[in-house]
Amino acid sequence: MMEASVLGAGLAGCEAAWQLAERGVKVELWEMKPQRHSPAHISNNYGELVCSNSLRSDELTNAVGLLKEEMRRLHSLIMAAADATRLPAGGALAVDRESFSAYITQKIRSHPNIHIREEEAIHLPKGTVVVATGPLTSDALADKIARLTGNEGLSFFDAAAPIVAFDSVNMEKAFFASRYDKGTADYINCPMTGEEYTAFQRELAAAEEAEVHGFEDKAVFEGCLPVEVMARRGVDTLRFGPLKPRGIIDPKTGREPYAVVQLRRDNKEGSLYNLVGFQTHLRIREQKRVFSMIPGLEEARFLRYGKMHRNTYLNSPRLLDRYYRLLSDPRIRFAGQMTGVEGYVESAASGLLVGIETARELAGKAPVDFPSSTAIGAMAAYISGGAVGDFQPMNVNFGIIDPLETRVRGKRNKNAAISRRSLDWLECRIAQEEGEKL
Repeated sequence: MMEASVLGAGLAGCEAAWQLAERGVKVELWEMKPQRHSPAHISNNYGELVCSNSLRSDELTNAVGLLKEEMRRLHSLIMAAADATRLPAGGALAVDRESFSAYITQKIRSHPNIHIREEEAIHLPKGTVVVATGPLTSDALADKIARLTGNEGLSFFDAAAPIVAFDSVNMEKAFFASRYDKGTADYINCPMTGEEYTAFQRELAAAEEAEVHGFEDKAVFEGCLPVEVMARRGVDTLRFGPLKPRGIIDPKTGREPYAVVQLRRDNKEGSLYNLVGFQTHLRIREQKRVFSMIPGLEEARFLRYGKMHRNTYLNSPRLLDRYYRLLSDPRIRFAGQMTGVEGYVESAASGLLVGIETARELAGKAPVDFPSSTAIGAMAAYISGGAVGDFQPMNVNFGIIDPLETRVRGKRNKNAAISRRSLDWLECRIAQEEGEKL
């Protein structure tokens, strides 16, 4: 009988467990909820989204859009959940976070090949094991992993954005629009004049943070930089980041505002909206004071304040192969943010690859060997040796995917051609299996 253990029921762990179970592997899925929650988790459901509810672009001219399409064609559980619970978000894929997690939980709990073990994993089980305990791995297991890997693990800090009630937003000042009128007008936009922006940036840069042992600006992962840290890096840093006004026209003036804060729907009913790009670790009283300076949010009810928590990841190029297996002990493999992939979709995709390749290995089949011309294969190549210099977590991007052999004019055209090549390869590979799942 083919058997494997999966530690952690986050996005990567659920995807890995699903892919294994769908291929006839008996899976023991360890999850410490509901007995214990990490500092960032609230729900008892699996696949909980702890930060944004957006899975980013859904277009094939964007690398994460390509990655999502590859996952769909490989029957991803996470993508099925996202498509079933999606919310209007222009060209992005946003989900109702509670329905999304509930969908995943129901599928995992009802699968006949998955047995749930509701307890904290404080050791690595015998046999084939997938470690997908995420960036908030408990201290006991993190200590075991550190000893196993020669203490080559690294840590950084991650942050979550606040959520406000829609009925508390002053829509006489704010307005619905999408950037460059692309897609439907799903985002709330809070425009700022130059004077309003300058006052906001000054107060944000000076606002008091909550205490976190060992926190320094240099330790913050650049891909999830707290908004207050951005404010300290220069007067105009925010205007070229999350408060960028390009492509947004204020209907009251007919012009682009000096700066704009965008809010994205966070639930199906449209009663909750999160502040896009406003990951923060300010004290709660400071969040209320400073964020209420945003035009339209003066009387906003904050239903969740931002918070920061520790994240941990491996020095994967020294430790893992392209199948996410530990070089020193291949029966152990990792998936998710712990490997150095960054983002919801990337984490789930790593679990998908690990699940597929592990099931084939247990069945005595040759590996798929996803090439670097695909997004899922390029990520595996990056974490297993494609990094240059100090290894840092990174989102999927076209820069790590094999370039085209022929020249294509225009960035969007080139990206679309790369996506077509990847999906053509995937369809051919699936066809070669003559109906058998990869």
